[in-house]
Amino acid sequence: MNQELFEILDSKVNELVEKYTALREENSRITQENQQLLDEREGLKARVDAILGKLEGI
Repeated sequence: MNQELFEILDSKVNELVEKYTALREENSRITQENQQLLDEREGLKARVDAILGKLEGI
């Protein structure tokens, strides 16, 4: 009986570790994607500011 409980516990712990690892990888991917989007946004903002600056000069 005790052996079965340890096997169940071991299985649950392994599942938890796998899920944790998957979530860390997903978090890393999402963080990277977020940074790319922020960089793109800054680039677009700079372009819009440049266009507005040119329009003000007209």
